[in-house]
Amino acid sequence: HFLQACFEWALSVVLVSVLFLPFIEAQVPHWGPCPEPTVQPTFNLKQFMGRWFEIAKLPAQFEKGRCIETNFTLTTDSSIRVVSSEILKGELRKIEGIGVIEDIKNPAKLGISYSYVLPYSPYWILSTDYVNSALVYSCTDILRLFHVDFAWILGRTRSLPDSTVEKARETFAKNNIDVSRMVASRNRDAFSSNSPVEL
Repeated sequence: HFLQACFEWALSVVLVSVLFLPFIEAQVPHWGPCPEPTVQPTFNLKQFMGRWFEIAKLPAQFEKGRCIETNFTLTTDSSIRVVSSEILKGELRKIEGIGVIEDIKNPAKLGISYSYVLPYSPYWILSTDYVNSALVYSCTDILRLFHVDFAWILGRTRSLPDSTVEKARETFAKNNIDVSRMVASRNRDAFSSNSPVEL
């Protein structure tokens, strides 16, 4: 029974690897389940609404352009309209989705979906002052064997001070989120010349 269990586990790892390899190659896969980071206390959804620019991120396969931004609009007390845009090959591309507070007792843990046929993906606000910057985290378990996560540093403007970015990275790290592969988003003047910039 033990050998059979080991074989079945190994087979499941191989199958998962084959099925999800194209997806995880561009992401940041880690063994084990998702971490449970601390989110923004007493989060105010209404104050978070408006335009946010992407400052830095963990690599995301679905983001290939530059000047990425997201505009949030309140539709009810617990749901929002989400419009994300990027410039790709000289063209402005937009995608619209829906966001919801999935647990009213924990409003900083949002779920966002860009398709009616897809489930909501976690969109957790770890920290924000609402007027300057915000830290967002998302993580999905793959059969509890490993997880794929995303992290973003957002700003109300297209640039943030290096000190703010460094503090944000420290916040992620304190929550057991690996941001060693985090890169600057391609925004004009978003970082100083000696900072890492995704090409």
